Amino acid sequence: MNWGVFEGLLSGVNKYSTAFGRIWLSLVFIFRLLVYVVAAERVWSDDHKDFDCNTRQPGCGNVCFDHFFPVSHIRLWALQLILVTCPSLLVIMHVAYRDPCIYPNPGKKRGGLWWTYLLSLVFKAGVDVVFLYIFYHFYRNYTLPRVVKCELPPCPNVVDCFISRPTEKNIFTLFMVVTACVCVVLSLIEAAYLIGKR
Repeated sequence: MNWGVFEGLLSGVNKYSTAFGRIWLSLVFIFRLLVYVVAAERVWSDDHKDFDCNTRQPGCGNVCFDHFFPVSHIRLWALQLILVTCPSLLVIMHVAYRDPCIYPNPGKKRGGLWWTYLLSLVFKAGVDVVFLYIFYHFYRNYTLPRVVKCELPPCPNVVDCFISRPTEKNIFTLFMVVTACVCVVLSLIEAAYLIGKR
């Protein structure tokens, strides 16, 4: 990854953000992106490999794992991070396309830039809310059980399957949910601030 380009994008996003937007960006970068890159991938790397069922029936473990974990937790989180950061880049692209001299004062958003910025906030909050619902739907109450009972064919009967490191995974899931909720609140506060200021 070219950190120079990334730093340029971050400073561009920071330049046209309000104070709430800068806090949101720091939160996403430090508490979501870095945690994902540094730790989360390792926590879920053994998902399928260490999903143990108390049977040797061929295919039973694979079918049960697919049933209880239809989408990889870590891939879903990565998709959420990508979608939630894209709107900030759209604001920078809007400014670059319209020529920065049209917007000499980054603190004042007017016309098309105001609408682009406001819609980006609504989109970011919406993405986080949708993904929080998806996580809740796949992982009830955002928690993983220690044991799941599976009776899908080709399992011979009700089989107990054990998830690797469920406590650690639950802690990371809770951390992800809390940071996403804080980001939603920050986006909504910033949107209300923009509307009130106008």
